[in-house]
Amino acid sequence: MSRFHVLPAARLVGSVNIPGDKSISHRAVMLGALADGTTRIQGFLEGEDCLATMRAVRELGVRVDRPGSGEVLVHGVGMRGLRAPTQCLDMGNAGTAMRLFMGLLSAQGFDSELIGDESLMRRPMERAAKPLREMGARITTRDGKPPVLIQGGSALHGIDYTMPVASAQVKSSVLLAGLYAAGPTTVVETAVTRDHTERMLQSFGCSVSARDGVVTLQPPRALQATDIAVPGDVSSAAFFIVAACIGASEPFTVRGVGINPTRTGILDMLALMGADLRLINHRNCGAEPVADVEIRPAPLHGVRVPERLVPLAIDEFPAFFIAAACAEGETLVTGAEELRVKESDRISAMARGLAAVGISHEVLPDGLRVEGGRIGGGTIDSRGDHRIAMAFAIASLRATEPIEILDTANVATSFPGFANLANSAGLRISELGG
Repeated sequence: MSRFHVLPAARLVGSVNIPGDKSISHRAVMLGALADGTTRIQGFLEGEDCLATMRAVRELGVRVDRPGSGEVLVHGVGMRGLRAPTQCLDMGNAGTAMRLFMGLLSAQGFDSELIGDESLMRRPMERAAKPLREMGARITTRDGKPPVLIQGGSALHGIDYTMPVASAQVKSSVLLAGLYAAGPTTVVETAVTRDHTERMLQSFGCSVSARDGVVTLQPPRALQATDIAVPGDVSSAAFFIVAACIGASEPFTVRGVGINPTRTGILDMLALMGADLRLINHRNCGAEPVADVEIRPAPLHGVRVPERLVPLAIDEFPAFFIAAACAEGETLVTGAEELRVKESDRISAMARGLAAVGISHEVLPDGLRVEGGRIGGGTIDSRGDHRIAMAFAIASLRATEPIEILDTANVATSFPGFANLANSAGLRISELGG
């Protein structure tokens, strides 16, 4: 079993560049496959999750070239040009890929089956399957989980769907199916979620309107290939932003971070705790806003996180809980039940990890109460969850003893090269196998 052995680190220094956004990389390959012409993607995240999407697209008959690091050429076959796969489409650990492909494949003329690794095969898929069935798709799951079987030949129709739970993946799945539906498709959000799909659909020439939580797609006759520049992933940046908040003695910069307003909840939450965060060097990366994040030393204090910020930071909570462990006083997070159905039950996994390093906390059905304190050493079982592993790696900046983190192979799903980059900034991570 792969693991990290992490020694206490003195401080974080310098600056880092963050790899490309995972959510945007998935979507760029999928929509590029459906477009007429060749889509060029710069800054593609070459992590295992996005490579699984690339392999699936190739299995569907799309030529995908990789001429250089982070560069991908997708030779689109048009909306009706996908071909039947010769085998199950393996999504690996990528829940985003599985849910988005459910929508994309629902209107194709062939059958398909989606599978994944042991972790993904335990994750719920009915929340995406339900609205797709309302559109006319024929989808079956096994007790609500993968494998997902999709029967081809369905004639889809547009629906007005109010999401019971905030989920960008479900919204995106419905919109991708809506590309093929008769009539418009509308998704109503009860809370704001990331809008990468809407922005990218517009870049490919699709008519999508989004206002006041209501997203409406008009089915296009075709999508047109385009060039996509992928910004740095704020979910990956969060680990270094929090690391700087708890371990930098001088200004530290995380460069090239996507600051889409539907993704910046982590910045807002840290600011509430007293973090000194400054966005500098603003620019655009295609349809996405980008900036460098400068973090200056400042003491953190506990806060009650407003529930409106939770959907805007759902993937960043493992890092945020480390900030809470290092803050003075109590931090309370509620309304985050979505954390229980990620790559692991992240509420339980973080609670066990915090207990292992000596941090007082209380587990809630929909969140955690964390009392800031002294971080010791200990052994963390990441449960194969990349974000749990990286969170406790950065905790070493405040640890008094070594931290052993088990089951870390999946760090490569979202952040290949994490340990090397962290070590270059001052952490002391040894990657061990066996």
